[in-house]
Amino acid sequence: MTTDATTPAGARALYRDGLIAPTTGHAPGFTQANLVILPRDWAYDMLLFGQRNPQPVPLLDVTDAGSFRTTLAPDADLRTDLPQYRVWRDGELVDEPSEITGLWRDDLVSFLIGCSFSFETALLDAGVPVRNIEQGRNVSMYRTSVDCRPAGRLSGPLVVSMRPIPAGLVATAVQVTGRMPQVHGAPVHVGEPAALGVRDLAVPDFGEAVDSEPGDVPVFWACGVTPQAALMASRPPFAITHAPGHMFVTDVPDDVYRQP
Repeated sequence: MTTDATTPAGARALYRDGLIAPTTGHAPGFTQANLVILPRDWAYDMLLFGQRNPQPVPLLDVTDAGSFRTTLAPDADLRTDLPQYRVWRDGELVDEPSEITGLWRDDLVSFLIGCSFSFETALLDAGVPVRNIEQGRNVSMYRTSVDCRPAGRLSGPLVVSMRPIPAGLVATAVQVTGRMPQVHGAPVHVGEPAALGVRDLAVPDFGEAVDSEPGDVPVFWACGVTPQAALMASRPPFAITHAPGHMFVTDVPDDVYRQP
């Protein structure tokens, strides 16, 4: 097996062997996914939350209860093949392990959600720089003052990822990402962070601060960490997610989710 991060199987093998690192730039050209795992008792609420909030929560796959396999990478194991997970109890973060085999239960349902890392290759192909990749950093993510549409017991604020984009290339970034709605699509906001209730770009709620270059404009996309904010607000008794920026690397080429 290939054991480098340039292919999906190789990247997953590295994570399974203990590599903990943000997955931005890994397996370029292949779709990455956010992960939310909830007991079956909460699965309908999560499914409805995704249906009502498709831009931050674009559902790519939902497993049967107890299954740790996904059609997005049939040979992968959702319990071991992400670089880092988060464990939640009553809405509180209690652990960030590198595998969750010992926590697995037969009633757990996994939700695979589109990730903006999947359009970074398309941005680069279009000549749009991706500063977080250039700087070797996790993307910056912020909790906003915009509420998602509630669904059953789940509610919470929209979370956005931010990428500094040269002003002259913002239109290109909008066009490129707008063709990929299943991985968050076009930006939800361009420009002044305060319009989203974001106070300080240097202090992200998740991920790392990414430096802007002269002439850059902050561009904000809906983010798949939004369900984690909903878990904090809604406090289900048990949940597992990916650690922000530490995604599930699928076998699906990005082009599958790119509209003509």
